[in-house]
Amino acid sequence: MDTTLLLNVEGIKKTILHGGTGDLPNFITGARVTFHFRTMKCDEERTVIDDSKQVGHPMHIIIGNMFKLEVWEILLTSMRVSEVAEFWCDTIHTGVYPILSRSLRQMAEGKDPTEWHVHTCGLANMFAYHTLGYEDLDELQKEPQPLIFIIELLQVESPSQYQRETWNLNNHEKMQAVPILHGEGNRLFKLGRYEEASSKYQEAIVCLRNLQTKEKPWEVQWLKLEKMINTLILNYCQCLLKKEEYYEVLEHTSDILRHHPGIVKAYYVRARAHAEVWNEAEAKADLEKVLELEPSMKKAVQRELRLLENRLEEKREEERLRCRNMLG
Repeated sequence: MDTTLLLNVEGIKKTILHGGTGDLPNFITGARVTFHFRTMKCDEERTVIDDSKQVGHPMHIIIGNMFKLEVWEILLTSMRVSEVAEFWCDTIHTGVYPILSRSLRQMAEGKDPTEWHVHTCGLANMFAYHTLGYEDLDELQKEPQPLIFIIELLQVESPSQYQRETWNLNNHEKMQAVPILHGEGNRLFKLGRYEEASSKYQEAIVCLRNLQTKEKPWEVQWLKLEKMINTLILNYCQCLLKKEEYYEVLEHTSDILRHHPGIVKAYYVRARAHAEVWNEAEAKADLEKVLELEPSMKKAVQRELRLLENRLEEKREEERLRCRNMLG
């Protein structure tokens, strides 16, 4: 074991447990770093808090992407591939660890795998939690303390060597990704692959929502993004109709129309969802609104009204037969 090495950062001590191979990797902005870690308390038992090997999945972070626990980027960029090192980190570096640990544990429990990719600063959110849902983390949050991290560096990939997830992209890249995701969603929809298509639409919506948070509400650029978002949400709703998730369609379309009551397609899609759950009056009201706003859609509206009447007649016939059988 090498002698303890003091990194050129206050409150960190490093001990190399197993030497790595090759030169120090090129940790450029956007590089993806994959590693295993174990987090322990500095008590006599060196109590284990988290262990990625027990979970069965390595961790990864993106360099320069404001990872929630910033000190990990400092630790990792001091390592070579295949190196195993132990780091003692003072309280100034470990205060937000309970928030990160909560996300890691939720992933391990199958609640939300995207929480492994924690990429926003946790300081602003730290006081939003009365409890983290884990007794040891609540205790650690109330009384922050130094922690020990044992890290094994597995791989360092440049941005061109892996497919970057959309939350990893900068603003320009997000805007470029949206039409690609939109087009891919349309292609998958035409092929009848509605689940995959809806994922593409959702990914594009997340990109635009993220960009929209950087604009002033109701100003020109914000409204431009809002229009793009609504188009994608309505495409997503078309997937939901195919998947027979009608009440979610009603929720999304009603939300759009609360803020933008002139969007014809939203009334049309909502009318179809109303018809599927036997809301006759609501379906007809929405179709009438479509005609009012867009008279050129008369044929489409008439077709939907015929379908609605046919389905209602079938339902009434079924009810008549059921009553007759009960009386018989």
